[in-house]
This record gives sequence, structure tokens and C-alpha cells, in this order.
Amino acid sequence: MTWTVIESLPVHEDIKKQTGNYQQYIENYKQSLRNVAACGLKVVTYNFMPILDWMRTEISHTMPDGSKALYFEKAAFIAFDLFILKRPGAESDYSAVEIQQAEQRFASMTDCEKDVLYTNTLLGLPGSEERFTEEQILTALRTYDGIDRQKLKEHLFHFLREIVPVAEEVGVKMAIHPDDPPFSILGLPRIVSTEQDAKELLDAAPSEANGLCFCTGSYGVRADNDLPGMVKRLGDHIHFLHLRNTRRDEQGNFYEADHLEGNTDMYAVVKEIVTVMRKRGVSIPMRPDHGHQMLDDLKKKTYPGYSAIGRLRGLAELRGLELGISRSME
Repeated sequence: MTWTVIESLPVHEDIKKQTGNYQQYIENYKQSLRNVAACGLKVVTYNFMPILDWMRTEISHTMPDGSKALYFEKAAFIAFDLFILKRPGAESDYSAVEIQQAEQRFASMTDCEKDVLYTNTLLGLPGSEERFTEEQILTALRTYDGIDRQKLKEHLFHFLREIVPVAEEVGVKMAIHPDDPPFSILGLPRIVSTEQDAKELLDAAPSEANGLCFCTGSYGVRADNDLPGMVKRLGDHIHFLHLRNTRRDEQGNFYEADHLEGNTDMYAVVKEIVTVMRKRGVSIPMRPDHGHQMLDDLKKKTYPGYSAIGRLRGLAELRGLELGISRSME
């Protein structure tokens, strides 16, 4: 096997906020790009999500077949925000109906369930093997006071204009991962959630080196994202693929579905990907992101979403789908 993609090369929080010694951190990032290029790597994946990389309320949701999946329950998340974290001003982010549902959900929880919810919601924090206190989390959130979506986008665009010329120089391609989930959480802005967001960041630093990690799971949580159309329109800028599927409902909940069976039409997406690769004359690196914990892996301790058997199943399904589509186009 050949290692061509590194994920992730983390972006310092001071770069995202443009505070402290952020310009030096950008210089350090440039040197990191030179270093990974010298090792033969071709694609650098990163994200610009404030504080939390991802968010789920349950990491072992039981599926009908007995496997375990990642799950985001909106009422439980709002209950965490309002009644466990007690974030100041959080009520203004939710409707009266949502708050009522969260109150009912919280009242139904045992102390053990509340503790599990607390742990699960913070797994996306760096260093989350240790338990953060509510005050530590609130202190981190306060560092983003005054930074809205537009301000955070300006900081991302500044970062891109600084690093993309270096990426060009050393022959690596940048691939930004979208927000997970693709909407604001805990009052933090999210700025890589839609096709328009992707277009804006590409336009901010026009270059073949400025591109996307196209994650169908993250973009697919939003019903207003047309994933096959996004691949068709943005395909020249896709340098890495995360193919996974989610199933959402009208209440704002979603879970990690089988790779071919969620809301995303994976056949249509892969067909567009094959078309793009043929047009560009490249093979875009892909991985079957996330997977159900199943079979023998149910007896093992695994990192949420990354048990071996479920991902290998997804890989087999996706490779078969790609092969079938490719053969049909010959």
C-alpha cells in the first residue's frame, strides 16, 4: 500500500480565532506542509471546526440487525446544552417546542444516562480521553465570543491565502473536511456545511492545491445539500473522499446508516465520482468513513465509528458499486 493522504493536519485554535501568536502558528503550518511533502504525501486533510471536531449523543446505538451505530439525538443534545452544560444564552438557539422536548427527555434520563450523554457529546474535544469540567468547556466556548460565521470565514480565507502558495510550491493538495454535523452547535459557527460554503472557500484562494475532502456523511445530514450535483459541480476540486451514509428524520436526529442505505443516493454519488475521475484522468483516494460495530468487533473496545469489520463491509460494498458503474460505462 502507498500512503498518499494524511488526515488530519490540525489547525490551531488561535488561527481560527486570529488571537495570540496565530501568525507564527500559520508559519509552523507551512513548515509542516513542507515536511509531509518531503515524505511523499500528496494530500493534506484538515478542518476548520471550532473546538469540537464532531458531535454525537450516542456511540453505540443498537440497529435492527444487532450492530452498533453512531447516533445524534437532537432532544438529548439540547438537554445537554441547557441542563448539563448550562451554557449562558443557550435558550435563544432553540424554539419553545425544542426546549419542551429537551426538558421531557432530560427528565426521563437516569443519572447514569446523563453521565454517558456528557461523555459522548465531548468525544470530539481534543484530548477527550480525559474528562473536561463544565467550566473548562464554557471557558473554551467564551473564547469564540464575537466570532460569527462571517468572521470565521474571513479567518479561514486568510489561512488559505497564506498556506495555499506553499502547498503549490511543494506539490501537495489541501482537502478541507466539512462540518460534522453541518450546523451550529453550542453557539459555535460552522462554515463548511453547504455547496455555497465550499464555493466561497475555493474562490478565496483559487488554485488546484485548494480543494475538498468530500464527506458524503457530513454533507448528507442536510436535506438541502444535493450531493450528486455537488460532485458534478465541484468535482475538479475534490482531492479526497469519505464515503458514508446517514439516515435523518424530520426532528433533526440522524444515525450512521449502512453505506448504501441512508438518505444519500450512493449510486448517484459514485456514478458522478467515476465520471469526474475519468474526465480528470485521476483516481481520487477514498475511504469508507465510519461503519457499524458488528460481529466479533462487538466484543472489542474500538474507537467510535472505526471498528474494522463494519468499515471493511462498507469498503467491499463501495468497491463493488464502483466496479459495476465503471464497467457499465465502458
